[in-house]
Amino acid sequence: MIQLILFLLIGALLFACLIFLVWRSPRAEEGSAALVQARQALTALQTGLLPTELIGRIFAREDLEYVRSQAPEHVCLMFRRERKVVALAWAAQVRKEILSLMRFHLGSARFYARLSFRTELALALQFGGLLLACRALQMVLYIAGPYAAPRIVGLTVATAAQVCSISEQSLAFLNSARLGAALPSRPGGA
Repeated sequence: MIQLILFLLIGALLFACLIFLVWRSPRAEEGSAALVQARQALTALQTGLLPTELIGRIFAREDLEYVRSQAPEHVCLMFRRERKVVALAWAAQVRKEILSLMRFHLGSARFYARLSFRTELALALQFGGLLLACRALQMVLYIAGPYAAPRIVGLTVATAAQVCSISEQSLAFLNSARLGAALPSRPGGA
């Protein structure tokens, strides 16, 4: 009799754990977190890292020429070192945000956004090219400084803008899909 009660208690406990695990729905929470991270990465890229004014100031050769014409050589060297640090930090941050968007697309967007195969392939190639361009830019910046590779900077920024555009469309679709799922349906069709 005691064994029967013990087995019934264990069975009830296992059943309660199963209900708890099903009810908790971790996939929805993970999907929401991934969506928030992707939105933050996209916003950081579009408003914080890719505006042309910022890029123009970080890689402005005119600043270097001005410092060369007005300051002693040791100040010019210090200026170049500081500008190199800023440019490297910018490239590392762009790469980090791109990786965040890429993780989102690999893990979540393909399940929700219903991107066509052609768009997914183009996006994958752009992510690969962008990550390669970011690494190349970081190497060139580290070796030769921020004024050595204006074409790589331009290519990186243009490709990042394209990826941001596609990601923005995916996120807009997801936001509207989740909003539609969250709105209660009214009885009577109105």
